Amino acid sequence: MAVQGAAGGYRATVRSSSASRSRATRRCTPLAHLRASDSQQRCVEYTEVVLGMVAGLALFLYGVSHLATGMRAVAGDRMRRVLERATTNRFAGVASGTLATAVLDSSSVTIIMVIALVDAGLLSFQNSLGVILGANIGTTISSQLIALDVQRYSPVVLAVGLLLFVAGRSETWRQTGAAVFGMGLIFFGLAQMGAAVEPLKQSARFADWMLQLENPLIGVAAGALITLILQSSSATVGIAITLAAQGMLALPGGIAVMLGAEIGTCADTLLATMGRSREALRAGIFHLLFNVLTVAIGVLLLQPLVTFVQSLGGDAAQQLANAHVTFNVLGAMAVVMFLAPAGRALHRLVPPALAPSPVDAGAAAQPV
Repeated sequence: MAVQGAAGGYRATVRSSSASRSRATRRCTPLAHLRASDSQQRCVEYTEVVLGMVAGLALFLYGVSHLATGMRAVAGDRMRRVLERATTNRFAGVASGTLATAVLDSSSVTIIMVIALVDAGLLSFQNSLGVILGANIGTTISSQLIALDVQRYSPVVLAVGLLLFVAGRSETWRQTGAAVFGMGLIFFGLAQMGAAVEPLKQSARFADWMLQLENPLIGVAAGALITLILQSSSATVGIAITLAAQGMLALPGGIAVMLGAEIGTCADTLLATMGRSREALRAGIFHLLFNVLTVAIGVLLLQPLVTFVQSLGGDAAQQLANAHVTFNVLGAMAVVMFLAPAGRALHRLVPPALAPSPVDAGAAAQPV
């Protein structure tokens, strides 16, 4: 009897414990489901943001490619002739570099064209330096267009470009239409990226990431890396301006990213010097050293630059675009008067290739 009583007590205890666990499980289940639902919702939101950003960036880069291709077809030869004639003085070189980059919408295209002209002997190394300075100024025009919030007109620009491309009676008109269509894609891509990042305004983690960019070294490194990956400084600056317009990126962080883009854009121009003459190599190295030097000074003077562009007024996007212009114009002005000594220094840094001696030349000519 005692054993049966003990067994009955044990079964009652087990049933009581199981019931308690069941009640606790029923109480916890809604909270667990709620947490899982929140996690899934955040995952879906982040996925939508990433896909929206990638789609907008793809449209932007495709538009840049279309615009550059169309403008090269329409005005490439003309701009090449302009650069060939940029031999009167250093200021003419700066002006021609600015004009060519504004028309071609790519400082890299302008500088690669300069390297090709120097390599062919159609433009001297010394005269190419002013053109390179001008190319850095010309690339700021696109940032001003982005800051003007012209994205709202992208459907009109796309329609005009498509009409010119389809109805154009000559190749020039069709290529002009392709360029205009590319510009519309750029604006549409920027609008898509702006809409995609809208949900991140409520994300504390994303705000912390953006705050890290206010460290100049981190911001410069991020800008350089993004530009190396995208192979477009305009895309990097466009992303920064878009984030600034949404209130997600402060002006110091945006300027730091923009400075990094100035360094990252040197990669493709350096690649263009491979296999070229020593004069062409000097031109590519000048572009790199000029950008690195001015970026280093920009990092040191970051706060005065922030204060200056804030005094000019405008919203956050316009201030960042103004900082882009100010930085490149001041950098060109500071260096343009020292192009002659800079050229001599680069001649010492990259000396002419040694010509083979007559003995070596004769030995090389003998059959083995």
